[in-house]
Order: sequence, then C-alpha cells, then structure tokens
Amino acid sequence: MRRFFYTLVLAATLPMFAHAQAQISFGGLKHDSSLPVEITADALSVDQADGSATFTGNVLIGQGEMRLAAGKVRVEYASGPDATGEISRLHATNGVTLVNGAEAAEAREAVYTIKSGTVIMSGGVILTQGQNALSSDTLTVNLTTGTGQMDGRVKTIIQTGRN
Repeated sequence: MRRFFYTLVLAATLPMFAHAQAQISFGGLKHDSSLPVEITADALSVDQADGSATFTGNVLIGQGEMRLAAGKVRVEYASGPDATGEISRLHATNGVTLVNGAEAAEAREAVYTIKSGTVIMSGGVILTQGQNALSSDTLTVNLTTGTGQMDGRVKTIIQTGRN
C-alpha cells in the first residue's frame, strides 16, 4: 500500500506536460491469462476468411476473476500451421470497462493480447483503485506482473482520509 501511495504522489507531482507518464502498481489486476475465456453478447458474426469473430451488444467477457464489458469485441484467433483455435487477441470498442477485484478501468477501446497478458486501453482512460482515481490518454497493463503505465496527460485524485 505504501508503494502504491508513493506512486500516486509521484504521478500527482509530475510536470504538466502533454505527454506525461506514470508507472502504476496493479496488484489487483494481476491475472492468469492461461484460464479459459467466456464471452456472452447479443449477436455474433464469424468471418472465416480472416479467422475472426465479432461479438456485438452488451458484450461481457470473463477470464477467471477478470471481467471486460464493451459494446463490440472482435476476437482474433491464432493462425499458422501450429494454430489450435486459441484466441490470440481481443479488440474491444464502444465503451470498455475492465474490472478485477477492487480495481477498475474505463476507456473508449482496449486491446487484450492473450499470450503476453497485456491490455492496452486508450481514449479517456479512467482508473479507480479503491477511493483513488487516475486518468490519462493510454493505460498499458501487464496482467502477468500486475504492473502498468499511464501515458499522456496523467491526472490523479488522492483521498487523504479527511472529510
């Protein structure tokens, strides 16, 4: 918790440049990307030509304790001679919310690369960790290590415990 607080203080005191950066600890977003992925949606369209599937309308994706909600998600499957039909990448658009434990992030779009366990969220990113909130243009989270980085006009609100 102390490391998280110092990280937030550092982020809050960064100079206000257009391309600010902040390293963030995402202990609650640490995740096992080898778990199965479950997807529900209002509609599904499959493109055999490029090996993708597009889910639309109230899309909810679950993998272990992690949940991702969006208006539209394109699922890309691994290709090549060794491909076994595994999902390689998810591209979520139309308002994305990523939740794992007490941490949640919102953005206009997100790309989740399963093999690397990396999620890149962009467009009006808002991250909440308990009562604290951070915002930026882009959030990159490594779900394997539980670390992340926020880039572009980083802003933070730290609750001090006072009323």
